[in-house]
Amino acid sequence: MPDLAPQIHRQRLVVEGLIDRHIDAAEITDYLWRLSEVCEMQILQEPVTHQSPLYGWAGWVHWEASGAHFYAWDQPVRFFSVDLYTCTAFDDRAVLDFTARFFDTSRVIGRPF
Repeated sequence: MPDLAPQIHRQRLVVEGLIDRHIDAAEITDYLWRLSEVCEMQILQEPVTHQSPLYGWAGWVHWEASGAHFYAWDQPVRFFSVDLYTCTAFDDRAVLDFTARFFDTSRVIGRPF
């Protein structure tokens, strides 16, 4: 895919993991606050969460340099997915390491693009 705006920094990372327990709204909110610190992002709007009866929990945080979404499922498997999009650089490895520690799981993968 061609880069239509090379003069604008854009960084994306998708993080996914498996976990052995339920993830609730309070944990999502705490994760997004701490993720903001790991990425050194300025929060413009505090994290918000929503529970869908069909898909499970979701959360979002708005940063000065874009934001991050979080999704958690209990069925058919306990799984989470985080989408980060920023206009400033952050350390992918630091995000993966933090996420694995936060959720106490070694089953975390990441795909930058």
